[in-house]
Amino acid sequence: MFTGLIGDLGSVAALEQDGEGARIEIRSGLAAALHEGDSVAVNGVCLTATNVSDEGFRAQAMIETLERSSLGRLRAGSPVNLELALRAADRLGGHVVQGHVDGTGTVRDVREQGFSRVLEIDIEPSLARYLVEKGSVAVDGVSLTVSALDERGFSVSLIPETLQRTTLGVLREGALVNIEVDILAKHVERLLEHYQEARV
Repeated sequence: MFTGLIGDLGSVAALEQDGEGARIEIRSGLAAALHEGDSVAVNGVCLTATNVSDEGFRAQAMIETLERSSLGRLRAGSPVNLELALRAADRLGGHVVQGHVDGTGTVRDVREQGFSRVLEIDIEPSLARYLVEKGSVAVDGVSLTVSALDERGFSVSLIPETLQRTTLGVLREGALVNIEVDILAKHVERLLEHYQEARV
């Protein structure tokens, strides 16, 4: 489990992709706290470190992961948001993030608003139903607050700290981003479905 608070801005050293999936190598100072078999979120996608060195780590992404996320579009030199798995004694500063990306969204517009920057993101209706204004959403692994909803998706407002410490600061119109909706909303929907079925 993660919180959506990014621990480091790493970079892709290499990415090899074939019909079986992808192998990705990432450079990051967080490698010092990683062991083989540990979970690490890469742009919001939970991956397992298969090899760890002083400079970084390697991981694999299966076809399902590549189809649901933007990881397959990464190239050598691409910056990536990294977060280590939450320890039981850590503060939950963001929100509950599983690292199980629900799908992708497309940045529709980027605009400045005072010292903040607003991103408007288009998403599929199947994901939009889980979002509420002032609720939580993870965008490329970053825990954010939904500032507005519209018929095409949602908006988030980013403070300078977020822009500097994550990949969100370099996003432009047309960029593809990983979206993970609030797991609590999905559980509530599922429970209500069973409740309604039981009443029929």
